[in-house]
Amino acid sequence: MTTTTQPRLQPSGSHALAGGRLDGRIDAVVHAGFAVLMVASSVRYVMRHSPADNLWTIALAASVCGLYVVTAVLTTRRQPAPARTQPASARRLWLPWMVALIAAWAVLVIAAPSFAWCSFAIFFLTRTAFHGVAAHLAGGATAGATAVGLFRMSDWTDVAMLLGPLAAGGLLTVIYDKIERDAALQRKLFDDVTKAQEQLTASERAAGIAAERERVSREIHDTVTQGLASSLLLLEAAHRSWPAPEAHHDVSKATGLLRRNLADTRSLVHELSAPGLETGPLPEALEHAARQYVDSVRVQVTGEAVPIPAEVRHALLRVTQSAVANIKLHAHAQHASVTLGYLPDAVTLDVFDDGRGFDPGAVPPPSEAGGYGLRAMRQRVEQLGGELSVESTPGEGTIIAAQLPLPTRGSEDARKESP
Repeated sequence: MTTTTQPRLQPSGSHALAGGRLDGRIDAVVHAGFAVLMVASSVRYVMRHSPADNLWTIALAASVCGLYVVTAVLTTRRQPAPARTQPASARRLWLPWMVALIAAWAVLVIAAPSFAWCSFAIFFLTRTAFHGVAAHLAGGATAGATAVGLFRMSDWTDVAMLLGPLAAGGLLTVIYDKIERDAALQRKLFDDVTKAQEQLTASERAAGIAAERERVSREIHDTVTQGLASSLLLLEAAHRSWPAPEAHHDVSKATGLLRRNLADTRSLVHELSAPGLETGPLPEALEHAARQYVDSVRVQVTGEAVPIPAEVRHALLRVTQSAVANIKLHAHAQHASVTLGYLPDAVTLDVFDDGRGFDPGAVPPPSEAGGYGLRAMRQRVEQLGGELSVESTPGEGTIIAAQLPLPTRGSEDARKESP
């Protein structure tokens, strides 16, 4: 059975891991930027203010740094999901620290506007910790405190100092919200594609199981079922004519057929291979299969013999078995023949009998009583790219003709040379 391998997407776990590594690198840049700006702002403040002012301001700045480190560590350790989906216990762990950081930062930047540049790192940390309305409030508080601090530094005269941080905060909020929406949409699309791929895999698996069941049913029909049906006919004939000599002959033939049927069953158990299929001349294998049901069958060969792929040999053998078994069971024919024909790019098989014939258009659908033979033969041939036709008229016999394509010499050599 041939299956088509679909290209596989990266598993969602690996996708999340790669996203986590990217987020980690961004966080590292933000934290490093905060550290550099805090050091630069502290140096600037110390150089421009008296020691008395420096003491309390630097102490507050150190407190902000400590709160920042604790909050950054706690928000990094939380699960990689939006804050609104985090467990309440996880939010309670870092939420007070984040609130304390924003409050301390607001006091620091209003008291010492030299630290205003650090607002960017605080803003991004709030967006990492919060989502939705809470993120907007935290970001607004950060931008508002920065605006008040800068406006105070200008002696409450420079409106640009007031509006600049607010505008920058609003712009960053809009951009960040857009990035979050795009990321959420990408995650949803990835999840949808992953789910669709899983459904496709399940469908392929179900189709594979159905195809395998169909294949096994054909094998059983063409070997076990046909053999048992023919054996039953022989035993019934022997029962009617017992103890005439021909009855002993029928019993002996039925016994031989049952033994071959047992061998076929064992072959099905062992990889569903047919005796003599992979080795030995194909005409002899076909004649052996046909004579299990009709002793007088002869196989005629036309054309120049060429190598036949194993799957084509197998199909020809099973079609022969099924067709000749139908002759034995239904046709009441005086003569039957099998013709194997070799063409340049195909092989043909014709099974003829001069029995009572039937109407192919009136064949009943498969049921517990039978009716699988023609359907199974057609499926075998068509799965290999071939065609099967049935020509029959009541009272005028039947011809079952199959034609299967053969690989060209060039493609066969290429297949042998390919790794």
